[in-house]
Amino acid sequence: MATAQLTTDRLAEKHRSTLDQALATIRTRAYWSPYPEHPKAYGADGSLDAAAGLAAHQSTLNTRFDLDQPGTDGWTGGETSPYGPSLGIEYPHADLDVLLPAMRAGMGAWRDAGAETRALVCLEILARISARTHEFAHAVMHTSGQAFMMAFQAGGPHAQDRGLEAVAYAYEEQTRTPAGRAGWSKPQGKRDPLELSKEFTPVGRGIALVIGCNTFPTWNGYPGLFASLATGNPVVVKPHPRAVLPLALTVKIAREVLAEVGFDPNLVALAVERPGEGIAKTLAVRPEVRIIDYTGSTAFGDWLEANARQAQVYTEKAGVNTVVVDSTDDYKGMLANLAFSLSLYSGQMCTTPQNLLIPRDGIATDQGPKSYDEVVTDLAAAVGGLLGDDARANGLLGALVNPDVKARLEAAAGLGEVALASREVVNPEYPDAVVRTPVIVKLDGSKPDAQAAYFSECFGPVSFAVSVDSTADALELLRRTVREKGAMTVGAYTTSADTERAVEEVCLEESAQLSLNLTGGVYVNQTAAFSDFHGSGGNPAANAALCDGAFVSNRFRVVEVRRQA
Repeated sequence: MATAQLTTDRLAEKHRSTLDQALATIRTRAYWSPYPEHPKAYGADGSLDAAAGLAAHQSTLNTRFDLDQPGTDGWTGGETSPYGPSLGIEYPHADLDVLLPAMRAGMGAWRDAGAETRALVCLEILARISARTHEFAHAVMHTSGQAFMMAFQAGGPHAQDRGLEAVAYAYEEQTRTPAGRAGWSKPQGKRDPLELSKEFTPVGRGIALVIGCNTFPTWNGYPGLFASLATGNPVVVKPHPRAVLPLALTVKIAREVLAEVGFDPNLVALAVERPGEGIAKTLAVRPEVRIIDYTGSTAFGDWLEANARQAQVYTEKAGVNTVVVDSTDDYKGMLANLAFSLSLYSGQMCTTPQNLLIPRDGIATDQGPKSYDEVVTDLAAAVGGLLGDDARANGLLGALVNPDVKARLEAAAGLGEVALASREVVNPEYPDAVVRTPVIVKLDGSKPDAQAAYFSECFGPVSFAVSVDSTADALELLRRTVREKGAMTVGAYTTSADTERAVEEVCLEESAQLSLNLTGGVYVNQTAAFSDFHGSGGNPAANAALCDGAFVSNRFRVVEVRRQA
């Protein structure tokens, strides 16, 4: 046990109001964030400004990232930025037979600390991460390929929001049952009542495993990490081998805070794999691991659900996101909104639209009737106009995260008629970066060979403009897609109240999150913590939602001790 340097009273003074506001906001679903999303907001109160953040990132490169973890039996690494440079960082490799028992050793004190203290410690970890947002932005950028501004916002404040949201839900679920002792008295008529003293304690399930993803290491990693930690569980973080640094920084900060408050720093640890080791599979079936959070391919998600039987498994897997285009009263706004959604981070988001279902006879718009061909041509022009300037294109697209995305992009052009060809964009600052604009392919929804293409996820900057016989046919295809393949997001454009209700009914019945008639600065592939649910947990794309009560409530159990009064 470390010597406490930061008292729980001081934590409450610093963070209780933030926790209270988070608890209020998950009930109102209003906009709120305690973490600034503008780069110029940093530099005061001990936070790193842009120059200091860059310097901190550069000081980490080509070094050994020591965490002083038990069981370190060597070093491993090998990250290469999607922008070209090798990071040159070596991370500790763990002997799991030593590390996992050490992680369990601190569970008792962490359990006894109570829900409020655990939440406040988590908020201190998040506050220190927030102070280093500029450093995290570079770490996320050079492991995921996100452009800097997106890495700064999505990898920084938006990820921190999701972590805080998970803490708020965890605290709320744990405090539904009264803390401390409760008296119980059952009348017995003329006899003395039966009286007991009862004590209820939230108890974590055991070690939680977070399996990180390549594209959004912090945004997708923080909900599970903080939900498990706040509910009394040690957390071992297994990063994607191409995206270790952002989560390694997170683990280091968490360990520092835990030690300063007097808890065992081994409640949070890092498990980095050697090339080809497959440590995620090994960890997933260890009896000590009782919770797993995973974002990634359907194949491995299915494997986890089938084989990690000793653990509560939360998965976000692949889906086929769909937009139904029926009609619009803002044709220009619709095209601009869709163009941005298709382009952001080169379509490498689990929420990016893939299939655009458009009636072959066209749609009604404020600019008059538009045929299927006209809609597709105009959308292609909108994407081309948005990305026509290379500097702007680099700022929106970032870099392709791995060669598999590039291969899918190149293969997509052979699947149908190309309405918008992908082009190479040169990044003058990083000439080795692989930057490509999206491809839009026209497909006839009635043809079986086309169905093989649009009925499976094609992750990356690939979209299919699928012609359908009618809006009714589009809704049936939407229903089938969500039911069989899953979807993280659904979008629809319509001026018809009847059609709007019909789309809603499909999404309610199939448990898909729906965005209607977005034409401004909110996009179907963006969600806001405390307000929007990311995924629903009700279709094959994910078995959990970020974040709701169900995401946290089964990470702990309430254990009761009864005493004779």
